[in-house]
Amino acid sequence: MTDYKLLIGGALVEGTRSIDVINPATGEPFAHCPVADEHQLNEAVAGAAAAFPAWSAKTVAERAGLIGALADALEARADEFARLLTMEQGKPLDQATYEIIGSVFVLRAFAGMNLKPRVIRDNGQGKVIEVRSPLGVVAAITPWNFPVILLMNKLGPALLAGNTVVAKPAPTTPLTTLLLGTLCAKVLPAGVVNIICDNNDLGGALTAHPQVAKVAFTGSTATGKKVMAAAANTVKRVTLELGGNDAAIVLDDADPVETAGKVFQGAMINAGQVCVAIKRAYVPEAMYDIFCAELARLAVAAVVDDGLKQGAQIGPVQNRMQFEKLKELLEESRDKGTVIAGGAPMDRPGFFIAPTIVRDIDENARLVREEQFGPVLPVLKYADVEDVIARANDSEYGLAGTVWGKDMDRAIDVASRIHTGTVWVNQHMAIDPSLPFRGAKQSGLGGELGEEGLHEYTQATIINAAVAG
Repeated sequence: MTDYKLLIGGALVEGTRSIDVINPATGEPFAHCPVADEHQLNEAVAGAAAAFPAWSAKTVAERAGLIGALADALEARADEFARLLTMEQGKPLDQATYEIIGSVFVLRAFAGMNLKPRVIRDNGQGKVIEVRSPLGVVAAITPWNFPVILLMNKLGPALLAGNTVVAKPAPTTPLTTLLLGTLCAKVLPAGVVNIICDNNDLGGALTAHPQVAKVAFTGSTATGKKVMAAAANTVKRVTLELGGNDAAIVLDDADPVETAGKVFQGAMINAGQVCVAIKRAYVPEAMYDIFCAELARLAVAAVVDDGLKQGAQIGPVQNRMQFEKLKELLEESRDKGTVIAGGAPMDRPGFFIAPTIVRDIDENARLVREEQFGPVLPVLKYADVEDVIARANDSEYGLAGTVWGKDMDRAIDVASRIHTGTVWVNQHMAIDPSLPFRGAKQSGLGGELGEEGLHEYTQATIINAAVAG
């Protein structure tokens, strides 16, 4: 087994103990992960704080150059990272490769941005300028569904802005982050990036740490509320990218078969374990039967297997806790709706759930109201556009959504009335590092990506100068 190490103050070090890392395709351990204690957490924060003055003193161009070098180092070992990602996370190898290459792209995108002062007013009587400075130590806490690219969404802007970072991956998918630490140790100055792992027992200490100036968190809404509470005592800056219950609204001019294929992919990618996955689909009554039948056909035809096997299209659910939650939802769904494909765990080792389509389901069923985070899609019918907009908005979540229809202007009009941070029209998960991504309602606070995402890692200062009289 590979000997994975924590990264603290520029040194690759052992943890105080280790935990098993489970391959979700087998349900068995395949590696060990070093786990930090609170003393090592404090050392990591101290290392980041010590590195901050020199790192923040570099020019933006100098920092961008080093971020670019990190991207190059990651790209050179993309195949190794992708294989390890599949083994610890479960997604098919082609999707893992896409995540790694996407991570390279995100780093390069941020390396190409700048933080020039913005002149707000210059009228001969004086000048008003907005300048931006780094915050200090950033805690970057990432989930298990996209452990690499979601870290890059934080690492890229944090480092370019001049901050230093303590990263903490999810305990079920720590290995790709630790492998990234070996690259950071070679490319970046000591202490600029630190990586610690835990067993879900250090998050509170990290988010409440007095030397941490900002917390960037991606994960569940329930945990995001705890992050906000922990950050309150020192009024830390927080960015929260939380859960979603994204609705797909299919308009009556959409092609039912073609659109069903796109909705199926939007619901089942990464076994449905995507914060912006399509989690409920609303379909006009007139095409409902055709649409559901095509979804069921696709579900039955999908190749569900170990992500390392050629041809695998859908992998396992990532961990046993999520697997058990989905089993409960499936059991309830049989009573609340009609299961027309899947509906049960697969009879094999690992955490495999058969791709599931549920039609004629009660709007108040948990599968419709909650974020299922698995390869299970409820399909609901509607007769009136005003009604379906209201139903789509009737959620505590507001991360993203999709609208599908041939009349793009009409689809855009419907999209403009959906209460989420992002709505895609005739496409799904079109995430671009140059475009801001943010949540509404209980799906998040602040934003990531784009210039706005970069600004989240800075303190803006207004300099208001008058000509001397």
